[in-house]
Amino acid sequence: MENVHALKQDCLTTYKMVYYQYHQKVYAFVAHKTSSAYLAEEVTQLTFIKLWEKRHQLSTEYDIDVQLFRIARNAMIDELRKDAVRNNLINQLERDMNQPYTDTLVDKETLKNVNDAIELLPPTRKMVFKLSRFNNLTNAEIAEMLSISTKTVENHITLAIKQLRRSAISASFIILLDALLNNC
Repeated sequence: MENVHALKQDCLTTYKMVYYQYHQKVYAFVAHKTSSAYLAEEVTQLTFIKLWEKRHQLSTEYDIDVQLFRIARNAMIDELRKDAVRNNLINQLERDMNQPYTDTLVDKETLKNVNDAIELLPPTRKMVFKLSRFNNLTNAEIAEMLSISTKTVENHITLAIKQLRRSAISASFIILLDALLNNC
């Protein structure tokens, strides 16, 4: 309980002590539950960030370890939910991309070239571009969905457009690309 009182009084020394005492335990807890080193590292970092941010809201009725592992559990659930949403979006986008394109101006080879160019985009940029151009979502909707800022969404779209324009290899590729880019 004394750790809780010290944290509530902004004691950085106590925070560091709690961090060093529980960092590996929190990491092991999350790694065991998720079987993912990446998620374990992310959730562990989030746990200690949230501990510091919410230190004034800690309860003096429970020991620090109980509250810390509750924070870790909630952070883990949040991250797993975000991952599930992202995976569902990626799967939906892949299904959407595999549906035939009906524009008679564009042959299958050009469509394949455009799809290949889009697939070469970095993962987040590709997802943002597809959500914008194929799912007709606004920048704000994409930002909320991916938990990023609207400026970051705009930046990803701008960079995707530049990269795709550099990939243009034929007149029909440019026609299809312009149709996608003007779909705002």
